[in-house]
Amino acid sequence: MIEFKYDTQLLIEGHDLDEDAINDYFTENFKGDCLLAVGDDELIKIHYHTNEPWLVLEYCASLGEIYDIVVEDMDRQARGLQG
Repeated sequence: MIEFKYDTQLLIEGHDLDEDAINDYFTENFKGDCLLAVGDDELIKIHYHTNEPWLVLEYCASLGEIYDIVVEDMDRQARGLQG
């Protein structure tokens, strides 16, 4: 079984976004791995493996508009099922 089963990806569009602050928030507040939070002060790409993707979505929505949201169940994919 995969430790963190949901591959969570999205874009955040906003103003004065800070990828370092976002990285720090994830590290301090969420359980997961494979964090990627890159971009500039108006657009950040998020990639994160977690068991609680709804918390990630809630936090990211507090920073700006979120879109291109993908949440895939990697455990199902590993078993050859639809993710």
